[in-house]
Amino acid sequence: MATARRDRAAVGPVYIGEPPVARWLFGSSKAAWIWLVARVWLGWEWLQAGWTKVFGGDITWRFWDWGKDAYSLTGDGNIGWVRSGTVVVPGVGPKRLGVGDAVQGFAANALQTGTKGQHPDVAYSWYVSFLEWVRDSGHTVLGPAVAFGEVVIGICLILGLFVGIMAFLGSILNFSFVFAGSSGLNPAMILVSGLLILAWRNAGWYGLDRLVLPRLGTPWQGGTLFGDVPDDSRTVSREGSASTA
Repeated sequence: MATARRDRAAVGPVYIGEPPVARWLFGSSKAAWIWLVARVWLGWEWLQAGWTKVFGGDITWRFWDWGKDAYSLTGDGNIGWVRSGTVVVPGVGPKRLGVGDAVQGFAANALQTGTKGQHPDVAYSWYVSFLEWVRDSGHTVLGPAVAFGEVVIGICLILGLFVGIMAFLGSILNFSFVFAGSSGLNPAMILVSGLLILAWRNAGWYGLDRLVLPRLGTPWQGGTLFGDVPDDSRTVSREGSASTA
């Protein structure tokens, strides 16, 4: 009579434990200060990028400079993004811009200069098609969406609210700029965003996520707001068996 071998792998999923360093870095509240620094830097970059597009003037942490014209909310930096108007282009003169025309200009320039040569900056044909849609019609929607989206992402990251989700949305914007041939600070922001996505459990510990996530929960584990008991309410007895507190 055939018998099953004792060393035969059990049927079912096999769970491989993560290294202690990764468990501490991406899941411990003691490592949350690292992600506090990372997310505040990333959030400030997004807030700076979107503030002018929405409100017209720049923003600075130097509060003593807020009275200067460059930091007023009556500037024209939001023309071509969330409102239409006339701006003065150096070497060209006055130019009329509509809502989203700034995004249209970005897409048109990427198509004109980034699709030439043996190794073009815009290397994917599907992204060329996307940029053509943005240039021809999509800019009127994407202009305000990008402007307000950058502000919302920045504020949420600084406050520590939905850090993982906001870092993911920000990385999508960064990748869209990189795919269009624009580098700058985007690679560094993508790297930090990726780490914050991995650290979604503790990245907002010093922020609103500490209060919001236990109440809202996750798609796979409901929070206390919906009557579910989170897993961390379970305690382990001295014999090693789990029991509810």
